[in-house]
Amino acid sequence: MSSYVGVLVSDQWLQSQFTQVELRSLNSKFVSVKNQNGKVTVGDLPPLMVKLKAFSALLTEDEIRQILGESYGDMSSEIDFETFLRVYLNMQGQATGKLGGPKNSSSFLKASTTTLLHTISESEKASYVTHINIYLADDPFLKQFLPLDPATNDLFHLAKDGVLLCKLINVAVPGTIDERAINTKRVLNPWERNENHTLCLNSAKAIGCTVVNIGTQDLVEGRIQLLADLNLKKTPQLVELVEDSNADVEELMGLAPEKVLLKWMNFHLNKAGYEKTVANFSSDVKDGKAYAYLLNVLAPEFCNPLTLDTKDPVERAKLVLDHAERMGCKRYLSPKDITEGSTNLNLAFVAQIFHERNGLSTDSKKISFAERMTDDVQISREERCFRLWINSLGIESYVNNVFEDVRTGWILLEVLDKVAPGSVNWKHASKPPIKFPFRKVENCNQVVKIGRQLKFSVVNLGGNDIVQGNKKLIV
Repeated sequence: MSSYVGVLVSDQWLQSQFTQVELRSLNSKFVSVKNQNGKVTVGDLPPLMVKLKAFSALLTEDEIRQILGESYGDMSSEIDFETFLRVYLNMQGQATGKLGGPKNSSSFLKASTTTLLHTISESEKASYVTHINIYLADDPFLKQFLPLDPATNDLFHLAKDGVLLCKLINVAVPGTIDERAINTKRVLNPWERNENHTLCLNSAKAIGCTVVNIGTQDLVEGRIQLLADLNLKKTPQLVELVEDSNADVEELMGLAPEKVLLKWMNFHLNKAGYEKTVANFSSDVKDGKAYAYLLNVLAPEFCNPLTLDTKDPVERAKLVLDHAERMGCKRYLSPKDITEGSTNLNLAFVAQIFHERNGLSTDSKKISFAERMTDDVQISREERCFRLWINSLGIESYVNNVFEDVRTGWILLEVLDKVAPGSVNWKHASKPPIKFPFRKVENCNQVVKIGRQLKFSVVNLGGNDIVQGNKKLIV
């Protein structure tokens, strides 16, 4: 008896978006519209797709034809089954966007799976558009398309060919992409677009952006530019946030940029007399009071007593933004974004305040102490290489600092499971947060054991060395 073989797709990401039942059904429908020569063109799809359950109640045949015409231009172009699947996913996003209605406050980026949708609020989209209009205004190629209108979907249309995202990566980390490698013709064919998308994704991984489960059809926006300076190497003045001890400084070095930003914010709020502790960029800043205290201590010359006196959160948010603008922060968010607790935009706002005026000491003694605490050049270079490599593997956890983040052993187990699938006994592993130290040692002992089984060089390395953060042995 022959074994069952399902519908195979060469693009693994694309295949992962469908179940075998869906693939068989779609393949059957695709085959049914082949002409006498056994070919299918873009023009053959509208009558087929309007009958599919996913679109029949949402799009008319003419609307489908119009969408395909905008995407492909030539309706007589021949397509294969994989292209049909990509068209299906794209059309699914369009259909769901229509379901939300023109007044919907969210834009649908695409249906990345058959059941999951990714949305972005209009205010976030407007902020991204403003950022692009400012930083890429003088780009020789993109200036013909800028400024983008935040009220439209121009952002998504311009991002389709991959050029915009490649340019944004070079804004974040100049020189990451050799721009001669970017296809920049006014009209790109699907292969040229795919080359740009692949270049973009690989470069995003290289600079540390998380691109887990992202394919060339599903592009990610990274936050590296806003948070790049939130570490002791770039901003040694951050040492003021902790006591002058090696342990405290090392702990600060291991924090994620978002955590450093919160620590910095609470440091100034404490000095200003604010009684609460801000633990997030959402609910804890919605009333605007924390911002008022923060800005008053950082830029007292622009202080407005009405900011704290007013009882209306929206009015307070307006005054907060006015204060920030007077101290040089470009306005990316609206009062509504503050009162609704938009995490991404509030994070960006606080990061912007930090860049404009961090209010930290310029005490040369403290700065020199921080500089002495940083790793030697070789260790730093190796840590960065390993960190970027680990983050590019697509594991569930995100690594901000290799030496600190691997001490529980969990991340190393995730890495080993990627390198050698099935090698980890997850029943004997403890997932962070780990309360008891011996659980960390158990994780790390399993790491060393698997390393030996895989013929890695683990001479003189024990699980406790990893828990203790021995940099030389970890590297």
